[in-house]
Amino acid sequence: MTAAERVDYWLSIADYDLETAEAMHTTGRWLYVAFMCHQVIEKTLKAYWSATQESEPPYIHNHKRLAAGCGLYEKLSDSQRDFLNMVATYNIEARYPESKDALARNLDDSTCRSIIDQTRLLQSWIKERLSASTKR
Repeated sequence: MTAAERVDYWLSIADYDLETAEAMHTTGRWLYVAFMCHQVIEKTLKAYWSATQESEPPYIHNHKRLAAGCGLYEKLSDSQRDFLNMVATYNIEARYPESKDALARNLDDSTCRSIIDQTRLLQSWIKERLSASTKR
């Protein structure tokens, strides 16, 4: 797979995950809204990594490490970093039910709408940098 194909792959599934977050919002599945937004950011960062680094993105879910590894972390604003750290807490794949319940208690309709909106903004910001990096 070429670097361009990897970028397209990661962006395609990130966009699909954002659509899934919207669907979960419609059905009131708040925890899965936040989880899918986590996935959107992770996969968008992996797209950027694929475009700017010689290596393939690592098999990690840590947003900060991904952003730092591809040179984006230092370019983030304080509010973007805060959001990145907050949404990273919703990586629920391997959590026990009681952990999921604790995370879900902080989520509701308006909180999840805000998470989706902030995810869209950060994803767009990363995509803008990705476009700029591939025009060089």
